[in-house]
Amino acid sequence: MPDIIVILVIALIAVGVFVMLRNRSNNAGQASLDDAKADARQSIERLGGQVYSLDPGADPAAKQALADAGERFTAAGSQIEQATTPAQAKLAKQTAVEGLYYIRAARTALQLDPGPPIPELEGQRAAGAVTEPRSVDFDGRTVEASPTPSTQTPNYYPGGRVAGRSVPAGWYSEPWWRPALIGGAWGIGSALLFSSLFSGMAGVPHGVADADLAGGDYGDVGGDADYGSGDPGSDGGDFDGGGFDGGFDGGGFDGGDFGDFGGGDFF
Repeated sequence: MPDIIVILVIALIAVGVFVMLRNRSNNAGQASLDDAKADARQSIERLGGQVYSLDPGADPAAKQALADAGERFTAAGSQIEQATTPAQAKLAKQTAVEGLYYIRAARTALQLDPGPPIPELEGQRAAGAVTEPRSVDFDGRTVEASPTPSTQTPNYYPGGRVAGRSVPAGWYSEPWWRPALIGGAWGIGSALLFSSLFSGMAGVPHGVADADLAGGDYGDVGGDADYGSGDPGSDGGDFDGGGFDGGFDGGGFDGGDFGDFGGGDFF
């Protein structure tokens, strides 16, 4: 009998220790998630303040950049509401930071103070930036790139990776990267476009302009990065440096939930 009692006591102690450690781990995990969500919400709120307060007027480049910022705001809000891990909360912050780059672009187009520096996006530095005007004929149309906004180049991209391929920061005549962002794959002819647009351009690494798209995605992975609907629909484990790859259902996010942003406090 004494042996049985000893065994029972040891078992109870073991169960108690297990429960205590599990609770401690759960508490630590929840605290980490709460911290990550709070950090993300700061960037989302800053983005929302600018989305709602900045007036683009009739400037086409500013209007487009502000619209893109609004899409990121909606997507980031959806992501943070559904985040259940610190990694997902970090992804929401990255989406909001990307939106802040579009705000910065809109302010630049309006010849306003662009504001303080913004945290670097993943893949942004490796992608480089457009440093000179370029105009190329591609697939029956003219595609232009420029380091500055204009009526001919009203579409901004902050730089980063899209479907495994680096896209330099700059202003473009059209968002030619969007099909790859939505579909998760580049068309075969895109190698020629990269080579024509960026070959020999200072500020763009040679590998970006290289017609060999090794490392890029060609297959259709079923990604869906429709920021406007807030339903990115693809795998949330990765962030494509300016393209959101979120995996969240954005239904029901109300940008008004963030309350009064206090006017135009940019950062």
